[in-house]
Amino acid sequence: MIVTVVGVGLIGGSLAISLKEKGLANWIIGVDQQENNLKKAQELHIIDEGAGLKDAMQRSKLIILAIPVDALLKILPDILDNATPDHVIMDVGSTKEKILQLVAGHPKRGRFVAAHPMAGTEYSGPEAAVRNLFLQKTMVLCDVKNSDEDALEVVEQIVDKLQMRLVYMNAEEHDLHTAYVSHISHITSFALALTVLEKEKEQGRIFELASGGFESTVRLAKSSPDMWVPIFKHNRSNVLDVLDEHIHQLQQMKTLLEEEDYEAFYKLIQKSNKIKKILK
Repeated sequence: MIVTVVGVGLIGGSLAISLKEKGLANWIIGVDQQENNLKKAQELHIIDEGAGLKDAMQRSKLIILAIPVDALLKILPDILDNATPDHVIMDVGSTKEKILQLVAGHPKRGRFVAAHPMAGTEYSGPEAAVRNLFLQKTMVLCDVKNSDEDALEVVEQIVDKLQMRLVYMNAEEHDLHTAYVSHISHITSFALALTVLEKEKEQGRIFELASGGFESTVRLAKSSPDMWVPIFKHNRSNVLDVLDEHIHQLQQMKTLLEEEDYEAFYKLIQKSNKIKKILK
């Protein structure tokens, strides 16, 4: 199968590597606005060639859209306009509701499968692509009842070959839960990095004293704003909801410290430890 990957960064590049290794693709065409990304992806043997989107579509069965949500919303209708009954179009965006609202009435909606691999790192660009990024991770497929059966089967086969766990959700449910388990982690990490950079003026001390705990907590602050600002924008209401609760929890801890109520603080941390039963 010839596959086109639009956006040859971390997710798109890692998918390209895995599709080749699993025998799901025998030729990968890369499409990217940045010519340097295409050149680097070819040098790293992530893609076999770079091309324009129109040419790539004419030669491919599967088109994977691995670009920020803002860019995805701009090009998806045109891609569907030019889709044939043999095309399968799959996105890997981190928000789904606005994407699926956009294409809801499109006559070729059935050729589109909305997917979100719950995998990634804090790095970006072709150099960030890695083998086995998706192994034992979760793939969420959204509103599959609106995808053609044969298109859905292609994506489900990919998920199976990549040895991923498969979860089905509607778009609203997906965006709500990803705000709770993914988006809040990133926005908290950005805020923590800003806090430390503001308070700790001696950057050398940060480097010298930062332990594994700090590094793991602030790791996500290395993530690209090109990717994350559109996510926060398009999942704004859910992110604001979870931020309100997060701020409430922080305020509660602040109050207990101010009041020197360490018994209550102990119980609060003890309550948080229940997460160990879920994330083993």
